[in-house]
Amino acid sequence: MNEQINEMSNTNVDTPVVELLKDIKSLMAFNKKVLNVEDLILYTGMSESTIYKLSRLNLIPKGENTGIRKLFFEKERIDDWLLGKPDVSDEFLEQKFNEQLLKNKR
Repeated sequence: MNEQINEMSNTNVDTPVVELLKDIKSLMAFNKKVLNVEDLILYTGMSESTIYKLSRLNLIPKGENTGIRKLFFEKERIDDWLLGKPDVSDEFLEQKFNEQLLKNKR
């Protein structure tokens, strides 16, 4: 019986600690100089698909090291870009994406 009580009390204590650690981890991501896609999602609140569309259309500043197969973003450049009030609406992205597709067909 005492073991069950201890397990229950540990679970109740661990849950807020785990949540707090998750919050700290996400805040630490904002102090990084370089962000990956997951960090950028947390930082901007944009969806993964929006980030990939922006990247594909070269509408978001991203790392230019072609030797790296993953997307990386310099936080300072992202801040400047965000402060410039970029149009990231779904309609705008669809229009630009369709324009790119038409260009590629030619």
